[in-house]
Amino acid sequence: MTKVRQDAWSHEDDLLLAETVLRHIREGSTQLNAFEEVGDKLNRTSAACGFRWNAEIRKKYINAIDLAKRQRKEKKRALEKAKKTTRPSVVTFQPNYETTISNSNDESTNVEIPQQATTITLETVIQYLSQLKKDYYASNQSKVTLDHVQKENQMLKEQINKLEKQLSETEKELVTIQEDYKVFVQIMDRARKMTVLEDQGSFKAPAFRMDKNGNLEQIAQGSN
Repeated sequence: MTKVRQDAWSHEDDLLLAETVLRHIREGSTQLNAFEEVGDKLNRTSAACGFRWNAEIRKKYINAIDLAKRQRKEKKRALEKAKKTTRPSVVTFQPNYETTISNSNDESTNVEIPQQATTITLETVIQYLSQLKKDYYASNQSKVTLDHVQKENQMLKEQINKLEKQLSETEKELVTIQEDYKVFVQIMDRARKMTVLEDQGSFKAPAFRMDKNGNLEQIAQGSN
């Protein structure tokens, strides 16, 4: 099942991630195992959990991380001390692990071999290298994701600064246009008033005279 989740991290999610990582550190496990465990619980990818830890949460738990590492070292030293103080025990081997030496008289002699404290096998080495490879890829993936987010953040900041500058210039242009419009309205108002006054000054009442037949006729303006 593919894990796809785009919602934001809640406080409870961050707390679960921090507690799980600290527990894995104390127990000597890897952070990748912690990321996978939290990813299964929150339906997120281990890469998303690793990025969240490295980008946001880790810096808040510096002291807790140091304490968990000290507890891991103390636990490791206690186990090593316990192994050194414990006497080698005689191991009774099963028939499949019993070493038999035959002498010339066909008598069998059982040889008891002391058990070793630690056994390193090829499978153990392979598992360790595989886990180391996973940790390496997870760390690189988190770093690449962090670099990508930082670049996007820088681009967004530059775009915001550009838009703010354009907005400021537009506001200045709007103020200038409003002032010019007010001046234009004032000029038009003055021109209208002057035209009305001129029309009123040039208007004269019509004059009439009576002709020889007793009819009134209007005298043209400007004539005697």
